[in-house]
Amino acid sequence: MMFFLLFLFVVNTKIIADQTYNKHVAIGTAESVQSTKHGALFKTREGNLQVTVYSQTIIKVQFTKSGRVPDTLSYAQKPGLIPSTAFTAQDTPLAYRIETDSMAMIISKNPIRIRFISKSGILLNEDEPAFGTGWIGEEVTTYKRLIPDEKFIGMGEKTGGLNRRGEGFTHWNTDYFGYPTNADPIYMSTPFYIGLHEAEGAKVMYGIFMDNSYKSHFNFGASNDRFASFTAEDGDMTYYFIHHSTVAGIIESYTSITGRITLPPLWSLGFQQCRYSYYPDKEVIRVAETFREKNIPADVMYLDIHYMDKYKIFTWNKDRFPDPKGMISTLKQKGFNTAVIIDPGIKVEKGYAAYEEGAKDNLFLKYPDGTDYRGQVWPGWCHFPDFTNPKTRTWWGNSFKSLVDVGIRGFWNDMNEPATWGQRFPDLVEFSFEGLNGTHRRGHNVYGLEMARATFEGTKELLKGERPFILTRAGFSGVQRYSAVWTGDNVSSDDHMMLGVRMLSSLGLVGVPYVGMDIGGFSGNPSKELFARWISIGAFAPLSRAHVCVDNKDQEPWSFGERVEDIARNYLNLRYMMLPYIYSSFYQAHQKGLPIWRSLAIEYPFDSKIYDGRYQHQFTIGKGLMIAPVNSTQEFTKVYFPGSQPWYDFYSDVVYAPSTEDHVDAPLEKLPVFVQGGSIIPMQSVIQHTGQKSSDTLFLHVYAANSGITQQMLYHDDGLTYSYEKGAFSSINIRYEAQSKSLTFDDIINGYRPHFTTIAVMMHGFGDMASATVNGKAAPISKKRVSFMKALSNFDPLGSQANEGTIPVQVIHIPYPTSKTSINW
Repeated sequence: MMFFLLFLFVVNTKIIADQTYNKHVAIGTAESVQSTKHGALFKTREGNLQVTVYSQTIIKVQFTKSGRVPDTLSYAQKPGLIPSTAFTAQDTPLAYRIETDSMAMIISKNPIRIRFISKSGILLNEDEPAFGTGWIGEEVTTYKRLIPDEKFIGMGEKTGGLNRRGEGFTHWNTDYFGYPTNADPIYMSTPFYIGLHEAEGAKVMYGIFMDNSYKSHFNFGASNDRFASFTAEDGDMTYYFIHHSTVAGIIESYTSITGRITLPPLWSLGFQQCRYSYYPDKEVIRVAETFREKNIPADVMYLDIHYMDKYKIFTWNKDRFPDPKGMISTLKQKGFNTAVIIDPGIKVEKGYAAYEEGAKDNLFLKYPDGTDYRGQVWPGWCHFPDFTNPKTRTWWGNSFKSLVDVGIRGFWNDMNEPATWGQRFPDLVEFSFEGLNGTHRRGHNVYGLEMARATFEGTKELLKGERPFILTRAGFSGVQRYSAVWTGDNVSSDDHMMLGVRMLSSLGLVGVPYVGMDIGGFSGNPSKELFARWISIGAFAPLSRAHVCVDNKDQEPWSFGERVEDIARNYLNLRYMMLPYIYSSFYQAHQKGLPIWRSLAIEYPFDSKIYDGRYQHQFTIGKGLMIAPVNSTQEFTKVYFPGSQPWYDFYSDVVYAPSTEDHVDAPLEKLPVFVQGGSIIPMQSVIQHTGQKSSDTLFLHVYAANSGITQQMLYHDDGLTYSYEKGAFSSINIRYEAQSKSLTFDDIINGYRPHFTTIAVMMHGFGDMASATVNGKAAPISKKRVSFMKALSNFDPLGSQANEGTIPVQVIHIPYPTSKTSINW
């Protein structure tokens, strides 16, 4: 009897174990292969593999588990993406080969394993032979063979170093106040990375974008030396493989899938002042007036949650803001636009219009029993709009009419991870997914993206041709189509400032160009030195915004004494002087997806020194202006000068040799900034806000190169409307050739006439130029000394200052070109 009972126990235990233990099940062996118009379809006992070619540089790979319908909905993918037929296919008994003009994909059949090679046969990337792609329960993972010395960059808003090798990351949008410098995950998910390695003497670059919005995990050799992997907790394994000969080309290809920014309003590129919170209205106006009185340029004032009636969106606190339209009009007269915070939570309150409308039309996220989900945030118990429902997006967009009507032009989306008190949004909550239906597990990571979309599309419609400014905390791949991004609730510390530098560089690598961090830190009180250093760095950020938490000390540029005020004024003046360069860089981001704030890995991916902890914070604005961030306690630092061209100290024109390291001074008032030889930097005179016109002279700073050809696009439009989409813009390609000693203005489009009438070409590092011609005619050369910074006040009773004008340049004046113009010397 005992033996029989023991036998039953063992048998039952085995049955239970078989039912509950999920081991890795790989895709298996191809049982059939079907060539398709855009690729091929493989079927196995465990699932299907669909391969789709999108261009010579992009191939989509989609694994679907047996018994499931392939996912077709992607919020990351831009609308209208069309597969390609420009490839060849070859089917053999052992493998299937798809070849484009850039690469070949070889799919082994038994078992299915994928290998990507270049046109010349060099390995780009391949599956880990034993594992490939497979499932553990509903979780799906692709394992890639880890190549010795392979580096990984990208992943967006992630902590850690520039090189992700040896690290692992999770993508799950998370509200993380005051996050540590090693926290993961935080607010935004962009599951895209770029791999770099050398093979057979060739430098290899590729990108992988996993298009799956479930919680995902990436492993770049963390806790193992065998594979890199990417995992989604449910859904299909869908990824795009991208190959190009440059990192810039990979980013361009990636953004051809996920989309690129529309040009933001020019005023949003000015300095933005925010705190939690400015109120009442008189305080908002007082801060704005102080900027003007102190001649510190700025363009945007923010209203945080205290402008609302009991934190209810689309309402006003009438005690604090009795006349919003009047206040906003006053700010506008002073050169300020106004931005307001908008959270997704809608208070459950009878008589509250947003609640009544959303409940009546079934626009909120729901439990499986059909009742509206409720979670607690600032207003109390709230419902949450279902932004995956097109009807909800339309309603949400129309709800901004009351804000647009009083003059609001900036819309700041916060708390949209989505965040709730307790941080445990129930997974069973249901999302519409355009009528396809799904749960919070799939909808969580795209909630912020679709909120930004609804806000952008709605305000764009309401503004009737005027560009809105949208800012979001949470998002997913593709968020750049709708919104700027900031790095959330950071901390006032040197470590956080330097982390922010790395995160902005990493966001640029994943095609999100309009980025910034809270200057000074949101949480905590920065020292005078920290704020001075942070605003110097932040003046170069695409989104330049100061922000601070409630009950913290003031963090306006004048709040830290006269010396810091002078430093802030200098760097914000410089930002406004550089707006022609910055705005032209935004146009390149619009056209090609390239970031404005660029990691050195874009230009120098195989230079090992840029990954060194001492140099990984260095970045460029555009291609040629390099910033070497320094913490607030350092007065000198070591800088690496990559590439093959000389580098010029921005403040003195002192020259540093390429591919060298050197110590440089970094006093608090002088952030190390350098310009690469061959660079062309368009600048204007100082203005106090973008509504002012600078002088009619554009200053074009050209830095001598030792060889080669460089180009710079100069772009202008009205900065306010979408007329540029219909050709109402001005663009000039400026080409500098070192060997022929020429500067050419060509490929000119005159769809818009900027106010500049003259260009002063400022020649740096060219020695004594004996003569010059403009279009073959002799042109005068003048000598001048220039400075980009004013000397700091010494605060003595006489107010004496050091002499200005420290850089000797030679100047050639030309009329602003409307047709091809050539300068030779």
